[in-house]
Amino acid sequence: MERECIEEGLPTTRPLLLDAQPTPNTIHEISNFNRAARDSSIASVLFLSTFIAVCGSFCYGCSVGYSSPAESGIMQDLGLSLAAYSVFGSILTIGGMIGAIISGKIADVVGRRRTMLLAELFCTPGCLAIAFAKDAWWLDIGRLLIGLGAGLLTYVVPVYVAEITPKNLRGRFTSAHQMLTSCGFAFSYCIGNIISWRTLALLGSIPCLLQLLGLFFIPESPRWLAKRGREKEFEASLQHLWGKNADVSVEAMDIRDIIESFQHNSEGNALDLFQRRYRYSIIVGVGLMLLQQFGGNSGVVYYSSTIFAEADFSTILGSTALAIISVCDRVYLV
Repeated sequence: MERECIEEGLPTTRPLLLDAQPTPNTIHEISNFNRAARDSSIASVLFLSTFIAVCGSFCYGCSVGYSSPAESGIMQDLGLSLAAYSVFGSILTIGGMIGAIISGKIADVVGRRRTMLLAELFCTPGCLAIAFAKDAWWLDIGRLLIGLGAGLLTYVVPVYVAEITPKNLRGRFTSAHQMLTSCGFAFSYCIGNIISWRTLALLGSIPCLLQLLGLFFIPESPRWLAKRGREKEFEASLQHLWGKNADVSVEAMDIRDIIESFQHNSEGNALDLFQRRYRYSIIVGVGLMLLQQFGGNSGVVYYSSTIFAEADFSTILGSTALAIISVCDRVYLV
C-alpha cells in the first residue's frame, strides 16, 4: 500500500520520526542531562547535611585558636598567673583525649547524628561557661567540656560525611572537615585581635548552636542504620539523600554487601594488633602520630601571641599570618 501511495505522489503512512536514529552526541547529551538532574537532587540534601556536620568542625577550630588571642585579656581581667592560664590552655587536650577514646563506641551505639548532638551538649555550655567566667574554675570547666565535645566531633564528623556521600563526591566532601577546622582556627586568630575574649567565646558558641538545631533536620547515616538492621529507615534515609526519583537499589545492595563482609571479617579483638605480623605497621603508624604531637604544634598554636611578644614581633601581624597560612594550606590540599 505504501508503494501505491508513493506512485500516486502521496506521503507515506509511516512517520518520519520513527526512522530517525539517535546520534552519539544526542545520547551523550541525554546522559549528561539525566546525571545533572540526579546530582541536583542529591546536592540539596547532601550540602545541607554536610554543612550542619562541619559546623562542628568549625567549632573545634575556634576552640583550638581561642587561647592565643584571649591570653592577655583573660590574665588581666581575672588576674590569672601564667601557670593557671597554662592549665586553661592545655586542659582542652585532656578533654579531647577522653572524648576521642569513647567517640567510636558512642557513635556505633547511639548513631552518628546523636553523637554530634551529644558533642554540642558539651561544647555549647563550655563556650558559655568561658564567656561568663568569674574565676579560673569556670574557665577550666568550660575548656574541659569543649575538649570532650571536640574529641567526639573530630571522629564522628568525617565519618558521617563519608557515609552519606556517593563515591564520586566522597573525597571532596570529607575534605570539608579539615577545611572548616582551619577556617575556625583562622577566625579566632583574626577576630580575637579586635574583640574581647568574652565576645570571642560567645561567637564560638554560634556554630555549636547552629549544629545543635540543624541536626533535627538532617537524616541519620544510612550505613549506620543498615549496620543496626533498621532496613526501612536505612532505605528511607538513602532515598532522602539521593532524591525521591533516584534509584537507590544498587547503592543499597553495595552497602549491605560491605557491612556483611565487615561483620564477617571482624571477629578479632584489640589484642590481635599485638601479634608479630602487625608489629611493623603498628610501630610506624603510632610512631608517626607521636612524632607529630611531640613536634610542639599544639604549644605554638595555643600560645603564639606570647611567642610573638617575646620575640618582639607584632602579635596581630603574626597571628594573622598564621591564620592565612593555615587556610591556604588546607585549600591547597583540597
